Amino acid sequence: MAGVGTAVPPVSYTQREVLDTFGITDRRIRSVFLGGNIERRNLTLPPIGPDGKPLEESQGDLLRKHTETGLRMGREAVERCLADAGAELADVRYLCCVTSTGLLTPGLSALLIRDLGIHPSCQRLDVVGMGCNAGLNALNAVAGWAGGHPGELALMVCVEACSAAYVFDGTMRSSVVNSLFGDGAAAVAVRAREHPGDEAPPGPELLRFASHIIPEAVSAMRYDWDDAHGKFSFYLDADVPYVVGAHAETAVSRLLDGTGLGTGDIDHWVVHSGGKKVIDAIRVNLELSRHDVRHTTGVLRDHGNLSSGSFLFSYERLRDEKAAVPGDLGVLMTMGPGSTIETALVRW
Repeated sequence: MAGVGTAVPPVSYTQREVLDTFGITDRRIRSVFLGGNIERRNLTLPPIGPDGKPLEESQGDLLRKHTETGLRMGREAVERCLADAGAELADVRYLCCVTSTGLLTPGLSALLIRDLGIHPSCQRLDVVGMGCNAGLNALNAVAGWAGGHPGELALMVCVEACSAAYVFDGTMRSSVVNSLFGDGAAAVAVRAREHPGDEAPPGPELLRFASHIIPEAVSAMRYDWDDAHGKFSFYLDADVPYVVGAHAETAVSRLLDGTGLGTGDIDHWVVHSGGKKVIDAIRVNLELSRHDVRHTTGVLRDHGNLSSGSFLFSYERLRDEKAAVPGDLGVLMTMGPGSTIETALVRW
């Protein structure tokens, strides 16, 4: 992982500001917003109408928001990632774009190649609709491409305009979702050694990936069409934290199987900021300390759940902290629809 870069919309709102903007006075809903360990989120809220209230957005409005906000964040994240990796746009040979907040054809990869001026010979992939776990699914594919093209630069960028994926109807179901997600994009550069004896690129080495799918919970997290509102709507089952937490040990054991390692040998944990209850369930079931998940909880506090790119925001904070030293081991973990837990083992 030779470089990382993140981007968010320019405006950040406290949870109280969001509640007040939409005129939400219901005590139960306000408690959901204010009790989730989220202080602020970068959002792209709808324009204010003549009555001083946010205008209702159609699915077409939301798709345009996904495109405009997503491209702006995606460009910024890619540029920052390349700067961090000491690379140029001309170096990019493979681009994988991940999103779950809108469907476009051609996808974000083609639009970013056009907007950034990346060479048209760049190979590309769009991973659409997998949800919060998709960053590691895509990173697995990107690492595979990089391994097959030693010395060439591959990029993955997760672009999630979560402000373009909501229904507002005053129910507890929609309120839980609307209290949680924020807008953000995150990019990572991946490069394999060109020759076996070459010096390794900076950053941790991706050693292996593992997946754990929970088929009996296939409907626990979903983003599907809502006939009543004429929009796509995200659903989260109340038991998601407990389902994910109960399977976390199995997922990590599968990742470490055959390595001779246990959870106690892992120096750094980079976990998706899925929400307070999800993080607590992972921490308890894996016997992690609050310090182990400090970057995950910090991202949740400052940005909310950023969907597929959340783990890269946490990784960027760990990298900036300079706490990892050569030889340290880390686990990357994302959770999302499927229900799925994705993991990767890395070594600095």
